[in-house]
Amino acid sequence: MKVIAFLLASALPLAAQDLPPGLESARLLPGWVTGDGHRMTALELVLEPGWKTYWRSPGETGIPPSFDWSGSENMGKVTIHWPRPQVIESAGEASLGYHDRLVLPIRIAPQAEGHPIRLAGSVEFGLCRDICVPAHVALDPAPAGAEADPAILRALDDQPARAQVQPPCRVEEIEDGMRITLTLPDGPTPEAAAIELGDSAIWSSPVSLEAGGGGATASAEFVDDSGKPFPITPAEVRLTLIADGEATEYQGCRAGD
Repeated sequence: MKVIAFLLASALPLAAQDLPPGLESARLLPGWVTGDGHRMTALELVLEPGWKTYWRSPGETGIPPSFDWSGSENMGKVTIHWPRPQVIESAGEASLGYHDRLVLPIRIAPQAEGHPIRLAGSVEFGLCRDICVPAHVALDPAPAGAEADPAILRALDDQPARAQVQPPCRVEEIEDGMRITLTLPDGPTPEAAAIELGDSAIWSSPVSLEAGGGGATASAEFVDDSGKPFPITPAEVRLTLIADGEATEYQGCRAGD
């Protein structure tokens, strides 16, 4: 698949000729300051028809957004609130991502309470249609607004539902890493699934969904830099199921059940 790299000089709306194929605009929304002094903002990407961008765990070929906030001031913990992804078919492969427009809410705590946060940095992300385009966008938002942004609030409401149960799982060693197999809760047959660990830098295989007499399962293999088996904490395993246009997230699993 052909890959082209672009550098965007600003996150403010840019003229079409300044943008890579597939992207109409890219910016960091001004957002607002919450009652506890946190800055709420969001990355907004507006895509051309037929183009897609990616969720945090998109599958084998996707490029999820990756932020660098090194130019910011008084910046503490950053929490990204991912809206539910869509299942996107392209070139015979399924990935998890977004069409049309992505509003990705970001909540930022101050390092020093009572002092303002100044945001500056950049984001790398992937765009794909017939070609895949890794783009790099500089982020320099306008000052925070006085009121909450309805677009960000809608995106916050569109996050996957959080399940209160932990599915059974089996964690086993393979030659160069680990395999996790989760027994899925009863419900609609999922169109797609994602299995994640606490460390997003660990490589993971595509998720395999299988039906069986003991219930449907989802499994994936994980390999870290050592190329050997490594310890996995079941509480850090996160399963996301996509079914009937809805997404449900399960945090943690019960090993040995």
